[in-house]
Amino acid sequence: MALAPPAEKVTTADLLQRRCDDDSPALFFEDREWSWREFVREAAVRAAALTALRQQQPDGPWHVGVLMDNDPEYLFLVCGAALAGATIVGVNPTRRGAELTSDIARTDCQAIVVGDSYADLVSDFPESVRAVPASGDEYRELLTDAADSTAADWTDPTLQDHHLLLLFTSGSTGAPKAVICSSARLAAIGVLNVHGIKPDDIAYNAMPMFHGNALMSAWAPIAAVGGAFVLRKKFSASNFLPDIQKYGATFFNYVGRSLAYILAQPERPDESSNSLRFGWGTEASARDRDEFSRRFGAPITESYGASEGVCVIVRDETTPPGALGIPNPALGMTVLDPDGNECPPAEFAADGSLLNGSKAIGEIVARDGGARFEGYYNNPEAYADKVRNGDYWSGDLAYRDANGVYWFAGRTNDWIRVDSENFSTAPLERIAARYPGTTGAAAYAVPDPQTGDRVMVTLEYHGDFDADDFLKFMRAQPDLGTKQMPSFVRITEAFPLTATRKLNKAPLRQSGWRTDDPVFVRRDDTFELLDESAAARLSDEFRAHDRAHLIPG
Repeated sequence: MALAPPAEKVTTADLLQRRCDDDSPALFFEDREWSWREFVREAAVRAAALTALRQQQPDGPWHVGVLMDNDPEYLFLVCGAALAGATIVGVNPTRRGAELTSDIARTDCQAIVVGDSYADLVSDFPESVRAVPASGDEYRELLTDAADSTAADWTDPTLQDHHLLLLFTSGSTGAPKAVICSSARLAAIGVLNVHGIKPDDIAYNAMPMFHGNALMSAWAPIAAVGGAFVLRKKFSASNFLPDIQKYGATFFNYVGRSLAYILAQPERPDESSNSLRFGWGTEASARDRDEFSRRFGAPITESYGASEGVCVIVRDETTPPGALGIPNPALGMTVLDPDGNECPPAEFAADGSLLNGSKAIGEIVARDGGARFEGYYNNPEAYADKVRNGDYWSGDLAYRDANGVYWFAGRTNDWIRVDSENFSTAPLERIAARYPGTTGAAAYAVPDPQTGDRVMVTLEYHGDFDADDFLKFMRAQPDLGTKQMPSFVRITEAFPLTATRKLNKAPLRQSGWRTDDPVFVRRDDTFELLDESAAARLSDEFRAHDRAHLIPG
């Protein structure tokens, strides 16, 4: 896998101009189809429309927000901005009230093109921001005038690289940050084409366009090679297979728990009758990847990375199950402790358990990676937290074995401290997820009534849960650490998720055991249901040690 940048800087506008006379399919949406020639023409119309918007508001940054479901208009605007030199802000449609207002204000949006399904959110816009309904007369006239003008044929050979996108992070570890993605970086991701997309590939994308996965992982490589892109309005597990079969898709991308939702659909005898070559995504369990390959006959490729684009690890056929893989040496990635010292290789017992987790687990850092990081818009504090002395600190924990293979160990706030021993959550989650019937596991710290933390695990589980059987199962796992046995087990039908279907632990930590979901507490080495009486006794323990202020919820 080559991760060196192209010898010559290429922009997204360059990729589009290469396709302006290409009559092969570029985009499918529902029952409509555009060739690349037609697609670039639509992008040029949006470039002219964005230029007209700019002329109406010439002051301040040329930032135009887009707030809509997946729609060809979204992609046309992104590509129009690439041709015109504008910046598209991908507004997260799951945000509301003051949070949405803050997102828009700190990204300096001049105007926001709003889809019909989000018209009710306009009241949350800052007063200085224009709302432009995508189906309204003003926007239609803007497009009509652009299409009738010579500007619709406009391509500017002198256009330099610029900030093309502001993409918000998922917010799973704090307030979302607006990641800068330049026109050249998006193009470079496509040209690098680490997954080997071919001109005859058809990529199926149902992931939200406001997130980097859709544009970076699926559309950019398709644009670079001239393949076709299928866009679905919203993700639908039940429509996944029919869509794949309808369009003859050869590749699909996913994020978070999307794969699990697909696998939760009843198995069908025609599932392997498809044209898929492979799927690519992040954060699916090894069990789900194997089960998808069994049912649909296509391999799943996982990789580690983020919208910031500095630290990347791509799995290959040599990667052990459950591991991230080995990063390309050119990226300068390593694992450091909080003092900046390199962590030693992980040591394992014969049963596979990690012996030196407190020393081997550290934060993934890219030496000199700050030079590759384009930054967060209008957020110097977040930038300073990421870039220290030129190095890029990812915020993710990992450990490496003697062969240099990286294993994910959670986020920097995913440490649990029990009896003065620190350990990370990811290894425990992998163990708990083995329990039959479990479709996902999340481990996190909750306060202990006396000192430190207790371990809590939430299982996404459907059916009758047998706490005694779970305890017996956990005791039998040879790689379960001596401090890792959960003190609390919560059973839920569905995890709280971010807008991109990534697990959101913040609500789990905040509620702790104070939830309407069934919770089991371990006492005297058995699990019992935490009813009102048991919860009251637990609260009394906190009060007895002057720690009542730490009771969750």
